[in-house]
Amino acid sequence: MLQPKRVKYRNKQRGRRRGIATGGSSVNFGDYGLKAVEPAWITSRQIEAARRVITRYVRKGGRLWIRIFPDKSVTARAAETRMGKGKGAVDHWVAVVKPGRVMFELAGVPEDQAKEALKLAAAKLPIATRIVAKQEL
Repeated sequence: MLQPKRVKYRNKQRGRRRGIATGGSSVNFGDYGLKAVEPAWITSRQIEAARRVITRYVRKGGRLWIRIFPDKSVTARAAETRMGKGKGAVDHWVAVVKPGRVMFELAGVPEDQAKEALKLAAAKLPIATRIVAKQEL
């Protein structure tokens, strides 16, 4: 599972997922990308599940770029614990994704194969996505 090697502060505040993605909103590395259409927290497990299904579908061919990283810690309290006693321990890690963010990119495979692989990956994610192609200049 993906998680940072070190962080300056162990616990983070929740924050708000407003607005659209400014950076990472175009396909830069590969030929096809999977773009978020709505805001969400994508957990490290969901990223890993999507990565596995893409690599399994394209077999040896193709190159995959994962453009998001789960660097936000989410804490949870133990069940049936009374209020107070501070913030809970880190439970899992999430990547904050805003609409317009390209999460995965794929290159080196035919168009139909790339679109099918990204469609399978989209099924593993909790948000609506779009498959986008690189804009040739």
